[in-house]
Amino acid sequence: MSFVKSETLHYFDIFPKVFPADKEVTITIKPLGGRISFEKNTEYTIELCPLNEGCKRDYPHINRWQYKTVCPDADGCIRFTQAFPDEQEHFVRVLLDDKKLVQLSVYSLHEDLCGRYPFIGDLHMHTYRSDGRQSPALVAANYRKKGYDFMAVTDHGRYYPSLEVMNIYKDVPIELNLVPGEEVHTPKGDDNHINDVHIVNFGGEWSVNGLIRGEANDAETNSDPAARSMNGNAPEMMTVEEFYAEVDALKDSLDIPDGIEKYTFACCQYIFDKIRQANGLAIFPHPYWRNNVNHVPEKMWKLMFERKIFDVFEVLGGERYFNHNGYQTAAWYEQCAKGNRVPIVGSTDTHDSINPKADICCTMVFAHENERVSIINAIKDYYSIAIDTISEEYRIVGDLRFVQYASFLYENFFPLHDELCYEEGRAMKDYANGEDGAKEILCAISGRMKKQREKYFAF
Repeated sequence: MSFVKSETLHYFDIFPKVFPADKEVTITIKPLGGRISFEKNTEYTIELCPLNEGCKRDYPHINRWQYKTVCPDADGCIRFTQAFPDEQEHFVRVLLDDKKLVQLSVYSLHEDLCGRYPFIGDLHMHTYRSDGRQSPALVAANYRKKGYDFMAVTDHGRYYPSLEVMNIYKDVPIELNLVPGEEVHTPKGDDNHINDVHIVNFGGEWSVNGLIRGEANDAETNSDPAARSMNGNAPEMMTVEEFYAEVDALKDSLDIPDGIEKYTFACCQYIFDKIRQANGLAIFPHPYWRNNVNHVPEKMWKLMFERKIFDVFEVLGGERYFNHNGYQTAAWYEQCAKGNRVPIVGSTDTHDSINPKADICCTMVFAHENERVSIINAIKDYYSIAIDTISEEYRIVGDLRFVQYASFLYENFFPLHDELCYEEGRAMKDYANGEDGAKEILCAISGRMKKQREKYFAF
């Protein structure tokens, strides 16, 4: 995700980087063969500076800066044990004769975040199975190279491409979590049966597109339950007429105010409900996409927020112009202020995984493990933020405590994480293209991400 690796990360390692607040932890600082090493039998001062509590010069009576005197161990590393107060970032400065040699960062967390690891992902993207440019396998490999931990192919009107990519890599040990998904589009009939609101099914065990026979689906493929579900158990398909009848019945049961297209609103609620029945995450994307005009009328999406008919709002994604992500960010904060808070994600909605537009945003999820159900539950429980990387200076949308933590991770953990991801993604690409030796490489490097998490997160 275009993380910039600071010079300090080239020359020093510090671990663990993340740990519980107010509990003793042993920290190791290891020189990495750069221009600075620690001299044996030399006393160094460790200055520990919490970022959220003010400078000791300006707030002398509430200051909680801490100091340790240490000598390097035989292996050249500095180690010390300390408790770090509250949830915040801390500067760890190594001083020699009051001269700062290096400044590193660590983070202490409140209990609810301990045991939750940060995973980067994309919940909405396309391949050449609908209107994208690359195959599902290549899209997955390219996004792993970019540093993604989880993703779902969500082609328009099609679920089976997400199963296709899962099947391609099923016989190799990759640490990229491939999740089933689709972008749901229902049939358009007469003026009384039109719905063009795009809706994403992330992680559903079966296809919502695949419920309906007709023009919205690749009927030949989607008629097979094995192409419409994770486990071959898909609900029976219905005709377009039967679908209209079900949505019309729902519409008549809902109290939909005047000024809102009643069938459209009912159809959206129907789709969101079906995604939840499939144990998926029902995502409402891009109301401010300029599709001739703004894609979803404001009265419509505001009622969706008020009634909370979807699980998650795609606050970032798809376009670079301010009127898209900027308006959606403002809309989410406004709805939160009104008491209509919902979880958020950022997704690229990319149609070309090698285009610069493919890097415009992502989701960071704090989950117990990188697994479909765990990721879905973490997002539903509000443990996610959206990161805007359109410009060099990143922006993060979400709750302040998660924004601060994510910013620390973005600068101090993910540059190291992405180096490993790139190597796996490159081997995935070779494997998908049938290159000799690719499977052996994937087997040899398997498990490195888990070991890295165990090194840097002391839970």
